[in-house]
Amino acid sequence: MKVFLTHTETAFANYYGERPLAALSRHAEVVRNPTGRVLQGAALAEAAAGCHAIVADRATPGLAETFAAAPDLVAFLRCAVDISTIDVAAASAAGVLVTRATPGFTDSVAELGLGLMIDLARGVSTAVRAARAGQAMVPAMGTQLRGATLGLVGYGRIAQRLGALARACGMRVLANDPHPPATEDVTFLDLPALLAEADFVVCLAPATPETRDLMDEAAFARMRRGAFFINLARGELVDEAALAAALERGQLGGAALDVGRAPDQMPSPALAHRPDVVATPHIGGLTRAATEHQAMDTVRQVAALAAGTLPEGTVNAAEARRLSRSGR
Repeated sequence: MKVFLTHTETAFANYYGERPLAALSRHAEVVRNPTGRVLQGAALAEAAAGCHAIVADRATPGLAETFAAAPDLVAFLRCAVDISTIDVAAASAAGVLVTRATPGFTDSVAELGLGLMIDLARGVSTAVRAARAGQAMVPAMGTQLRGATLGLVGYGRIAQRLGALARACGMRVLANDPHPPATEDVTFLDLPALLAEADFVVCLAPATPETRDLMDEAAFARMRRGAFFINLARGELVDEAALAAALERGQLGGAALDVGRAPDQMPSPALAHRPDVVATPHIGGLTRAATEHQAMDTVRQVAALAAGTLPEGTVNAAEARRLSRSGR
């Protein structure tokens, strides 16, 4: 079996690594992306000519043009959970299998969330910026986590882990979710009530058409004056103009953003450059443990294909007619 790995050198170092590559090479001949740039469309098909599978990093889209121009392609394996940039319908029409990785970043993202809460609460980044600019550091009153209230918008794996970390710090934890699980550790409220009570609001809801601009002008207006907002989910959930306005008028005490509406879900520069915003470059899942977990998922998927079995993480197995070429 022959596999094309789309990762550029930087993406490979951050999101794949030598150990998964060595494991992948035991199951297939691996062709690396030699161009130094993110490939898509016909260019991706040309680079992967003769390959039976493409292992795609999160920046590489799966476009109809690629599937149409790659007659040998059997499977398009996303080395991430998010498949929003893969045209699954086009892959299915071409008979190409699409897979995704499992979320191995729960602890990583939750730990970043806790760190950002502490940063906002104690003005860590503000002091660091002043010192590095040669300015005097001015002591400012902080917020103690113990006794404060955390509001989790969405209560999936990451939110549950962050809630556990917050409770260990002595915080009260509230959550809003359309399908709340049975638990005694968290109080579930509707969104307006949660926003009104929380000292820290952390957005961890899934990105769907229904949640687009979930955090809008009305939502920020409902938050406690001086409360902090953190987005660890997706940029589409936040009306960025409304967030900027809430910061400008002092409704919020600050915000922290690991995601935004800039390319590759990066925080938007207009917000990231504000002194009352702590911005990180979409690093929530960027730890070796988290990225290697997802890279090894693709290794197991390729191993299954090479053995003629259906891999875990499949999205469109019923339409993947080309699987017969892998011996399945």
